[in-house]
Amino acid sequence: MEIRKPYLLFLGDAPDQLAAKTAAGVVDWRLDWCVGQMRLPGCQADVGLEDLDIAGAAAKGAKTFVIGVVNAGGVLPDHWIDAIVEAIEAGMDVASGLHARLGALPRVAEAAKTHGAQLHDVRHSTERFSTGKGVKRPGRRILTVGTDCSVGKKYAALALEAEMRARGLDADFRATGQTGVLIAGRGVAIDAVVADFIAGAAEWLTPAAAGDHWDVVEGQGSLFHPSFAGVTLGLLHGSQPDAFVVCHEPTRKTMRGVTHPLPSIAEVIEATVAAGKLTNPEIRCVGIAVNTAALGDAEARAVIDKTAAEHRVPTSDPVRFGMAPIVERLIAEFP
Repeated sequence: MEIRKPYLLFLGDAPDQLAAKTAAGVVDWRLDWCVGQMRLPGCQADVGLEDLDIAGAAAKGAKTFVIGVVNAGGVLPDHWIDAIVEAIEAGMDVASGLHARLGALPRVAEAAKTHGAQLHDVRHSTERFSTGKGVKRPGRRILTVGTDCSVGKKYAALALEAEMRARGLDADFRATGQTGVLIAGRGVAIDAVVADFIAGAAEWLTPAAAGDHWDVVEGQGSLFHPSFAGVTLGLLHGSQPDAFVVCHEPTRKTMRGVTHPLPSIAEVIEATVAAGKLTNPEIRCVGIAVNTAALGDAEARAVIDKTAAEHRVPTSDPVRFGMAPIVERLIAEFP
């Protein structure tokens, strides 16, 4: 899907800041795509943009009304529909990362038909994917993988893309989750693809390219997570990464949502190489991204230095310290 820009970010009546994490991710990485935010009475979230109503956003050129809120079950409350319809009537498309399909809402579907608006359910691709073929194709790819889900794989990939471009490399972020799709303006939510076609969807997302072009692929889940390992494996096989970066949150003891212990970074590197060799025998780890948000500056630096020494690869926090050391290794490994 291709989503028109710029965006008006809709925060609805989000009960807290975390509920607006989709909007926050867009602001963090694509601020220049945003004209403002729209909040309903009682909203407890704020992503720091100008508060606008529909008419004000339309006057500023907003092209897509983005629902930037997440909630349990991915439901779209009935009291949001008035704002969505008003945005459509003002000439905007609508994009949502919720599980609920926009087109299943009668008033929204009718308004979109009447006004020629596009409805983007970013979790639900309309593309028909083939099964993966596993044939090596031109171009280079780097994938972020994790010791767990929700450890910063998306932010690591985006920071990699930014640093690579700053150094003159031809690099593009490839989104595989709903927030990533909104940040990239295109992509596919891999976790919503039927299992047989996950690898094929990843191949479609990272097609043959020039020999010096890098696709920077947003990782999903973890090979060690009992709930999501299947998605992770299909993405690994389909994206055929030449290189990967392990993402880790050092304060966790068990994996998110389950009681299984967190795997070690070494175990993730070993498992990723072993599984990845099926479609790219030359796969290798070029760095570790540590999410140090829960640590103070001194402790964060100590953890990063210790991790780098233990695994003998460049290590950094993508948000706190940037990805320069890892990109330098990537350039050295793939001149």
